[in-house]
Amino acid sequence: MRIPLFAAAVLGASALFALSAQAQQPAPGGAPPQQQAAPTQQTPYGLPIDLALARKAADAAVAKAKQTGFPSAIAIVGPAGELVFFEKMDNANNSVSALAIKKARSAAGFRRPTKLFEDGLATRPVIGQLGVTAVGGGMPIVLKARAVGAIGASGAPTSEGDIQAAQAAIDALGK
Repeated sequence: MRIPLFAAAVLGASALFALSAQAQQPAPGGAPPQQQAAPTQQTPYGLPIDLALARKAADAAVAKAKQTGFPSAIAIVGPAGELVFFEKMDNANNSVSALAIKKARSAAGFRRPTKLFEDGLATRPVIGQLGVTAVGGGMPIVLKARAVGAIGASGAPTSEGDIQAAQAAIDALGK
């Protein structure tokens, strides 16, 4: 039983390494990326994001979701995946609440945007065995070179809409 578990761990680590290398490749045509660059594996965890900053981030994400017209759920977690702030907009689908939290926890745990897992899933099915939520809309929150948490946004009909809401939150924290 130990050998299959060890093999799964090695394959999972290989997939993460491959995703890290892929994430460092420049975009085709030199176009700038549309989301925050993934922190490197060496980005240390910091103290959890505080409630005031979590609210500020969530407010920006909600504003972006309202602008695009998709009622969403926004989850902010600390570096260990503990829920710090959550908001579900009126008329958001019931299923988006759990998905927003899962996206945030995946982004916090791996210190990577969940879009990287979504993109890698087709070519590296082992990613599905890592326990991540492989749908765009989760992004790590890095402040002062420390991973202090992550945001998960869910409610748009595609992951691109969720990524836009999460990116608005990240941008708001940089101001």
